Amino acid sequence: MMTNYKAPLRDIAFAMSEVCDYQAHYERLFGADHASPDLVEAITGEYARFCENVLAPLYRTGDEEGCRWEGGQVHTPPGFKAAYDQFVAAGWPGLACDPVHGGQGLLRSLALILGEMSGSANIAFTLYTGGLAGAIETLAVFGTEEQRAVYEPPLIEGRWNATMCLTEPHCGSDLGLLKTRAEPADDGQFVISGTKIFITGGEHDLAENIIHLVLARLPYAPEGNKGISLFIVPKLLPVGEALEPNGVSCGSIEHKMGIKGSATCVMHFDRARGYMLGEPNRGLSAMLRFINASRVRAAFQGVSHAELGFQKSLSYARDRMQMRSLSGPTNPEGPADPIIVHPDVRRMLLTQKVFAEGNRVMLHYLAQQLDVVEHGVDDAQRRCAERRLDLLTPIAKGFATETGFEAANLALQCFGGHGYIREWGVEQNVRDARIATLYEGTTGIQGLDLIGRKVLANQGAALREFCDEIDAFRETSQVRSALVEHCRALSELTTEWQALARQISQRAATDANEMGAASVDFLMYSGYVCLAYFWARSAGAALSKARAGGDGASFYQAKLKSADFYFNHLLPRSRAHAAAIGNGGASIMALEEAHFAF
Repeated sequence: MMTNYKAPLRDIAFAMSEVCDYQAHYERLFGADHASPDLVEAITGEYARFCENVLAPLYRTGDEEGCRWEGGQVHTPPGFKAAYDQFVAAGWPGLACDPVHGGQGLLRSLALILGEMSGSANIAFTLYTGGLAGAIETLAVFGTEEQRAVYEPPLIEGRWNATMCLTEPHCGSDLGLLKTRAEPADDGQFVISGTKIFITGGEHDLAENIIHLVLARLPYAPEGNKGISLFIVPKLLPVGEALEPNGVSCGSIEHKMGIKGSATCVMHFDRARGYMLGEPNRGLSAMLRFINASRVRAAFQGVSHAELGFQKSLSYARDRMQMRSLSGPTNPEGPADPIIVHPDVRRMLLTQKVFAEGNRVMLHYLAQQLDVVEHGVDDAQRRCAERRLDLLTPIAKGFATETGFEAANLALQCFGGHGYIREWGVEQNVRDARIATLYEGTTGIQGLDLIGRKVLANQGAALREFCDEIDAFRETSQVRSALVEHCRALSELTTEWQALARQISQRAATDANEMGAASVDFLMYSGYVCLAYFWARSAGAALSKARAGGDGASFYQAKLKSADFYFNHLLPRSRAHAAAIGNGGASIMALEEAHFAF
């Protein structure tokens, strides 16, 4: 039996309405008053049906069939094209886009929240839609009016798709090494030549055209990151009403361990025509908007994998009969008890549950900051949200994907030997989840970004400000009196978090390697602190309704007990990360390179 995905609408509503108070959030923003609770509920419900009924049935077949490359053309798995056509017909690509260019004008936070559901239902399909959102956002900020008029409407409609083309065979995250060239043409356009790899959706049969946002160097551009420009390079050039071939081709697709229904392409640009997007030699800063949006989407993917694994393993643990409960039979009429009665199985289920639900709240909070940056009513409000966004994006991307992968592995473990069998779908989730920790910057890259650019670069100001928010929350009277132990833990953590940042800063002043040595431990420590805050907020939101009893009280009781589990059994992991940071990086760098050999 293969468990079908069911969108967790009740928990999404709890995170949005009861913890993050999205209705008040919308009312504080410019031009967002039309996002009523009824409208949001209708949209999330309709998208849930699309995910459950259209995308989820293609999950396993997409993995088994994979994509097929023939003569430069990529054929997606059976059913993907029909699903994409339904996605487009329903208007989902334009949900959070500018109405001037055909969008529906809702906020990006809602589109991100919906993306969690499609990520659980069918992550391979969902990856084709992520490039659309990022390209539209980048065009909206950096495109000329003429560029926006040409490219945004068909992207918003979903008739055209989009990618970002960064990585090259000789360079991964170090984009300063890229060699793709852009030569000025007589007509004001540019001629793009080079090869890009690992391009998600670089070629496929879902849309009539694909727009590539390509990083390349102009002649005589400075070396390194300062000499990179950004270009719009269509697969097919729009010439009036017609589309004409450009010098863009797919050389091959990668044969991957997971997300096999998503085409990962080697793309060749052979004197392809392109158009500069933004300013010369400022392409990386423009592309960072696309990259940062993709990092937030990747963080939501961590929640998707945790949720999918949890649903599958919970269903199995309720049905699978094996051994007797240590405290006495719970199914005396049967030959054995369901494995959900065993403490270790419950530990694994609870770990998946609290990572899925806790990270969900953190990412709903993060999505709110995106809204405020774009639609806040005053400069101070927008600047504060931007600081929160800068600080929390690397934490969310690194921590949510690492814990999402852990949750996917625990789901497989709950199945025992059956988890290793393809029919259940849990081993596919493990394979698919692994990539989320790698793309849009590995966990190591996120750790360096966090400690170097987001904490130490501003002398810890953004971190202090967020810690002040946590301290203000735990000082509210209802929370302080009802969640005494959780509040005490939060107080100790915010003090230690800042002390660890100062310790790394002091060591890095004399040895730059100290920052790199501590970076991933600092990121994971930060993630556990953030989740403590958001689980405390979840418990605070559940308190009064749990005490009131009546219908739905069990949902809120479960929140309180899940928060207790997090503080008692997962938050202690922060102690190991703090200890590793405290021990410094000397032993990491002590072994000479030659001694790594065997």
